[in-house]
Amino acid sequence: MKAIKTVLFGTDFSASSDEAFAYALSFARNFEARLFLLHVISEPVDMRGFYVPHISFDSLESEIIASAKKMLSDFCSAHLKETDNYAYDVVSGVPFEKIIAVAEQEHADLIVVGTHGRGGLDHLLFGSNAEKIVRKSPVPVLTVRKND
Repeated sequence: MKAIKTVLFGTDFSASSDEAFAYALSFARNFEARLFLLHVISEPVDMRGFYVPHISFDSLESEIIASAKKMLSDFCSAHLKETDNYAYDVVSGVPFEKIIAVAEQEHADLIVVGTHGRGGLDHLLFGSNAEKIVRKSPVPVLTVRKND
């Protein structure tokens, strides 16, 4: 079996991400691999040109990123007390594109993400980031669906 040195875990802080985290952590521990946690903030709709009182678009994006970094830092503090072989980041962009790009940048050997298991119209309208990651990633991908 191929050695796994870095596991990238993509999270959106949902219940399915929590379930996927257990797998990412298990792979990282079993292979003594580095765990890289990533949250991608979907680029907010650009509202420049509309009147939004008291806050600029750039300030709003900065506040969203700072808040997400705090959430991810708190998550790591709560769930990774027994290890220091991890890193995390928050980036802004199209989730599936950023997850693949960061996986390549971090030399990840495995990507682990949760999937919401949407079907029908929801899948048609919103698509699936997990599905797009699986189809486009040069790195193996493990998708985990939350058990109901």
